[in-house]
Amino acid sequence: MALRAQLYGRIREFFAARRVLEVETPMLSAAANTEPNIRSLSLRLDAPSAAGPGQRWLRTSPEFALKRLLAAGIGDCYELGRVFRDGEAGRRHNPEFTLLEWYRVGWDHLRLMEEAAALVLEAFGLCGRSLRVRRCSYRDLFLGTLGLDPFTAPEPALRGPLADWEIDAAGLERDDWLDLLLTHRIEPGLADDELLLLHDFPASQCALAKLRRAPDGGMVAERFELFVGRLEVANGFHELTDAREQRSRFVADNRRRVRRGLPQLPLDERLLAALAHGLPDCAGVALGMDRLLMAMLGASGIADVLAFDVARA
Repeated sequence: MALRAQLYGRIREFFAARRVLEVETPMLSAAANTEPNIRSLSLRLDAPSAAGPGQRWLRTSPEFALKRLLAAGIGDCYELGRVFRDGEAGRRHNPEFTLLEWYRVGWDHLRLMEEAAALVLEAFGLCGRSLRVRRCSYRDLFLGTLGLDPFTAPEPALRGPLADWEIDAAGLERDDWLDLLLTHRIEPGLADDELLLLHDFPASQCALAKLRRAPDGGMVAERFELFVGRLEVANGFHELTDAREQRSRFVADNRRRVRRGLPQLPLDERLLAALAHGLPDCAGVALGMDRLLMAMLGASGIADVLAFDVARA
């Protein structure tokens, strides 16, 4: 707990020196995260009708609310707070956890990736540790580790390196196989003393990121992830600002949910209205505090860095 408090203090110093404003946004929302791989926790709000719909969702991230503030002109900002995800309990996951999320106006994902790396390196300095930094594109990581081009390899070729695992292929799509290759074949080989800055993902994994055309004519998602050893600690984007495209992606998410037998979820119309009003060109990143503390301490499980995990809450 003492290291966590020290880390939070250093984070606030880090952003104060850079004039990034700390904000607080609601944990309850009338909209949910439509991403099929993320499950939102919901509850019924017992309040007067003027308070809005009774069905609410606990936020999986402060992203949508922070973007509404950005569209209103708040400028560079960050939030350090609790978020919630259902179905995530285990050695690396807890249903409630602490997330640091921040946005930089006028930046792209590569510039923000460097700032996120600087913050992680400062955090490791608190416990007298240093990390080697490696920058690598998503394509080059797969080519160098597995000899596969993740942008062009046919799906059977993606399944081949996973033959030793008994994986139920029912319902799995191309991106699921790429994720499995990353978690089962690539992550186990990452060095413990290395900070990997992984950038430029397949367009199909764009989430809320902008797309750009690559030299070969294909599309690339302007997105990055940070790994400390085998732990993914951060996920960032050159943010999509097009309201129509964002609505289209939300609708596509709900179609994927239906195909997987999951309920459709309400879209965040307030976010879409904010994008239509005008979200400035910006980059944003979410960094998991509990994962970061696990990496700093070399902890084997998330329970080691929490006062009380879900089993003891």
